[in-house]
Amino acid sequence: MSVLKEIRRRVRHVWGPVLAAAVIGYLGYHAVQGERGLIAWWQVTQQIERSEATLAEVRAEREALERRVGLLQPESLDPDMLDERARIMLNLARPDEVVILNEDGEDGGRAPSGDVGRGSGKQWIGEIR
Repeated sequence: MSVLKEIRRRVRHVWGPVLAAAVIGYLGYHAVQGERGLIAWWQVTQQIERSEATLAEVRAEREALERRVGLLQPESLDPDMLDERARIMLNLARPDEVVILNEDGEDGGRAPSGDVGRGSGKQWIGEIR
């Protein structure tokens, strides 16, 4: 019976430190792996950085579009901008203009409708008067 008393006495002395270690381990694990732990904080930080980069790109694009729209407002209509947009959208050029296409076909617009050589694979240069 004295052995059983000795075991109980030792368990009573060890019980507190074991419980404290278990609580510290539990809290430490959740501080790192938990829903609001260090790993989750790091992931949220990375997501915020990616979102801020995307936001900066979108803001720059929006500002560029707002500038272009501002040039097309009736109060401050820019004739060059209107002319450029009309030519691109309608695919037209004036008869007295010369249109020169690059080798790769990039001309900033398109050749006018009804051009000579259509479908022949040749580039349209335009009319010279």
